This record gives sequence, structure tokens and C-alpha cells, in this order.
Amino acid sequence: MLSRRRFLQSIGTSFGAAAAVGLYAWRVEPHWLEIVRRPLPILRLPPALAGRTLVHVSDIHVGPRVDDEYVLATFRRIADLRPDIVVLTGDFVSYHADVLDHLATVYRQFPTGRIGTVAILGNHDYGPGWRHSELAARLVDIVQPFGINVLRNQVCELGGLQIVGLDDLWADRFKPEPAFAQLDPQRAAIALSHNPDTVDLTGWEHYEGWILSGHTHGGQCKPPFLPPPLLPVRNGRYTAGEFELTSNRRLYISRGVGHLLHVRFNVRPEVTVFDLVPA
Repeated sequence: MLSRRRFLQSIGTSFGAAAAVGLYAWRVEPHWLEIVRRPLPILRLPPALAGRTLVHVSDIHVGPRVDDEYVLATFRRIADLRPDIVVLTGDFVSYHADVLDHLATVYRQFPTGRIGTVAILGNHDYGPGWRHSELAARLVDIVQPFGINVLRNQVCELGGLQIVGLDDLWADRFKPEPAFAQLDPQRAAIALSHNPDTVDLTGWEHYEGWILSGHTHGGQCKPPFLPPPLLPVRNGRYTAGEFELTSNRRLYISRGVGHLLHVRFNVRPEVTVFDLVPA
């Protein structure tokens, strides 16, 4: 029979373990950035880009919930990698009263790629209710002088690689048809789309290749061996990492750099370094 003393000891041990896990999830993992390195095989990749690096950053969420020094330390780590191309797949900020001034202070130190830097917008970049297009327009105007080219259902080219940048789904700005109409399907391309739910929508019919996304934060908290209980997507399959899609398309979802709630468990923040290789 379990004695009263041993029972109380077991209760104390359980509370201590729970407190330690809570402290770790609050103070340690949200800032324990992982640099993930992996190949990115691209059809018809220009020879000059073979072996070059593309750094994928997402969901930085500059604002009151994410420590500025952590973000700037992340920027320094990216700069130390000397990336050739940098892409940012949305959610520059989390909305607050001084969001545009805060944005300018932090992003003037954003690390840019030696060939170029491209970004798209996420839902939080549209302010409360994802409906403030004027805030998104001001954000774009502020970051462009820092070398960040924000695409809004547009295509740009870096070193012979076409990059399709799609606007945000929840802000009702996702328009793939005019974006892909600008694409040459006979040349190398990748696509950026903040919300991975977009890959299940129409408009991708004439595109083959990689789609880089964010938005989910990997769920932020994930019980071991179980899926994360909360994901901001309709398709619960889209958590983080690589997913095979139909019609020769593949999806990669970053766990992101920042957070909405200051907590992560078993879902470390991520910056992804892709080595470009011919498919």
C-alpha cells in the first residue's frame, strides 16, 4: 500500500516535473532556433545556381510578444551564413499600436541575399481581422528600401530562377491565376505562399515544383508522437516540413521564427537553409 509520505512525494515530483516543462516551454524553446539544412532539387535549375543557397525565413512576428534581441540575433545568424537568396514567407509583424515604427527599427537590419531577397505577406501583415490593406501597403513601402522585394501575386527573377510570390489567403488577396500567367513554365521556378491551405485550391494547374510556406508555426506545442492539437489550417496534414502533393508539386512548411503566444514545446523555431541542386 502506498504510504501517505510516498504519495505526497510522488505528487511533489509530478508538480516539479510539470513546472520544469512549463518553464522550458516558456523560457527556452521559443528562442532555441534550429538551422535546418537540406537540398532543394529544382527542375531546369540554371547551372550558375547549382550549389548556391536559399534561406527560407517565415513568421517572424515582430511585436510585443517576440523579443527584439532574439529576432536580431536570428538576423545575425542568417547573415553569417552568407546566403545567395533569402525568401520570407509572410507575417513580418504582429499588430500593435506602434507596429510600423517597430517594423522599421527591426527590419532595417534584415539580412539580404547576395543575389536578392524576396518576400510575401501573411495574414498578420494586414492588421486586425486581416482586412487593413492600407497597413499592408505601408509595410511594403517601409521594407522595400531595406532590400526586401515584396511580391503580391507577382513574379520576379533572381539569377535565372523565377519566384512566384502569392498574396495572403485569409486577407482574401490570394490570386494565383494572374501570378502564374506571368510565369514561363519552361524555366526554373519556385512559389511562395504563406498559408499551406492554398495548395489545395485551384490555380496551380500549370505549375510544377516547390511551394514554400509558413503560417502554422508547426503548431507551436506538440505532444510526443502525436499531432499538434491546434493548427490554423483546414487541412490538418499540413504541420511542418515536407509534403508530397499532386502533379509534381512539393510543399515545405517552415516552423517559423516567432510566435503568437510565448510558448513552444517540441516545435523549435526554424530557419531553413536550402542547397539548390538540379532535380
